[in-house]
Amino acid sequence: MSDWSQYWAHIPSAHRTLILVCGLLFFWLLEGPLPLVRRPYHKLSHAGVNLFFTLTTIVVNFAFAFLIVRTCFWTADHRFGLLYLVPLPPWLFWLLGLMLLDLISAWLVHWIEHQVRWMWQFHTIHHIDRHVDTTTANRHHPVESVLRALFTLLAVAVSGAPVWVLMMYQSLSVVFAQFNHANIRLAPGLDRAISWVLVSPGMHKVHHHFQRPFTDSNYGNIFSFWDRLFGTFRSLPPEDLRYGLDTHIAEKDDIGNLLRVPFQKYRPRPR
Repeated sequence: MSDWSQYWAHIPSAHRTLILVCGLLFFWLLEGPLPLVRRPYHKLSHAGVNLFFTLTTIVVNFAFAFLIVRTCFWTADHRFGLLYLVPLPPWLFWLLGLMLLDLISAWLVHWIEHQVRWMWQFHTIHHIDRHVDTTTANRHHPVESVLRALFTLLAVAVSGAPVWVLMMYQSLSVVFAQFNHANIRLAPGLDRAISWVLVSPGMHKVHHHFQRPFTDSNYGNIFSFWDRLFGTFRSLPPEDLRYGLDTHIAEKDDIGNLLRVPFQKYRPRPR
């Protein structure tokens, strides 16, 4: 195993924490001079609500970490999973591992959450945010965090990804979620060019538009070609964006209320 894969296989917890914190701080500060959407809001109190859900996501992920890592070891020891069907050069093994993890534990679970009513109820707190910025990235109800952890477990079992690929993927996934949720404006040509392969801020913000069919589009986190491949890609000019949900326009954006939202009477989404 190369030094690179050895590092990711044994990455210290402090390094993973630094990736999370430094990425969040970097994009949060960058939003000031380069906003995609210029709408006044209380940035600190907004961050406080979203960081609470970031912490609950970390707790859930920590609770599932042992099971997911043990599954990585088992699949590697038994050469079980799609990555072992044919011999692959190291670079392709790594790339396909990232792609499969991204497809199943990010795109697929996200798409299913929009199709299954009770899952959507828990996912709504991510969409209710009317001021999408980099702190929105991990604004997930704890039950949704459990669902996403279960799909990560499924992704490992199906792909056979070893622990070093998983750790690299999870670190990249965090940074990309912070990047594509960040309220930053890239040059239009650059944003479009990035969005052919990777999820750009302009591309993902369409997913946070308050009305269908835009809400049900652009599900990707790292790789954008899943949405193009499965016909869920849409575009919308930044000036037309309006965040939130048309079913929850006046929803109170505080922690207690957000935790209760999934258990409230179901409100059908207009089409």
